[in-house]
Amino acid sequence: MKLQFAVEKHTLKFITPTKTSRNTFDEKLHWIIKIWDVKKPEIAGIGEAAPLQYLSPEYNQNLEITLIKKLDEIVSGKRLEDIDFCKLPSVKFAIESALIDLKNGGKQIYYNSAFLKGKPIPINGLVWMNTPNEMLKEAIEKAKLGFNCIKFKIGSHDFDEECKMIETFRKSEWGKNCIIRLDANGAFENDEALKKISELSKFKIDSIEQPVKPGQFDVLENICRNSKVKIALDEELINIDDFENIDQFLKLIRPQIIIIKPTLLGGIAESEKWIAKSKKYEIDWWATSALESNIGLNIISQWVGKSKPVLHQGLGTGKLYKNNFAIKSNISNGQLYYRV
Repeated sequence: MKLQFAVEKHTLKFITPTKTSRNTFDEKLHWIIKIWDVKKPEIAGIGEAAPLQYLSPEYNQNLEITLIKKLDEIVSGKRLEDIDFCKLPSVKFAIESALIDLKNGGKQIYYNSAFLKGKPIPINGLVWMNTPNEMLKEAIEKAKLGFNCIKFKIGSHDFDEECKMIETFRKSEWGKNCIIRLDANGAFENDEALKKISELSKFKIDSIEQPVKPGQFDVLENICRNSKVKIALDEELINIDDFENIDQFLKLIRPQIIIIKPTLLGGIAESEKWIAKSKKYEIDWWATSALESNIGLNIISQWVGKSKPVLHQGLGTGKLYKNNFAIKSNISNGQLYYRV
């Protein structure tokens, strides 16, 4: 089979500027790739590379040139597993996905999962950084829409104000029975993290993601061991890409949860390595989008659907952009459904 490819760059614009404790996004770059057999050009596999500013190791590179170089290796006959994708996780995810789609007939059916057959995926309602009053209002609105798991981005406001916001939501009619997750994006100082987590535990918090900045293994191990709230690690996973290192990391740190983002971890096969090792140490996981377009979100959702997840996933980002691609899912009562 002789292959050919195309690469298209797209700038997607957020409907509302999207804030975390680190930065604000107004727009985001995405590269959509297509791979096809020159004898059957009407059947093309589609993938997406969408590196995330401040997190993706390849973000500051000329990604389009890198993509083309790696695709040239594919069309020259190299196998995916024989190509060096070191520090290129979004590139590997894009090419891996496109090859899977091509193999399956180019219909954007990546995984034959229960999700495609109508089984929904439970998802959290994400409350982005805003003023505490606006965040509280958004959380209540999402709970009214049927989300029974609400995730707050925290860390950029006065800690007491954030606690008051979370407490008010917890005591409200709509929040009293909700699962509450928090994402600090590394905002807590090392010497304050456990104290702050202890304060937050009063509000029956399910979990908190990345309480301190990544790369501090001793600090993290202590927090995971002594925290009154389950610790979920996110950014911490990005630069650990060797199977043996994954095992050593999980054995040492012992987080209660890991957050799987294929765009940041190097695709589906790499993500499955993390999941396999997490089971060894009885660590839970859920998948979260990394602000992909609806193309990447569709790929991840189909893959997650294979596992018939019980825990709420972070896959509700399909309506963040003004000029997104056609959506292949819809959300109802806090559940993500595949749209046939």
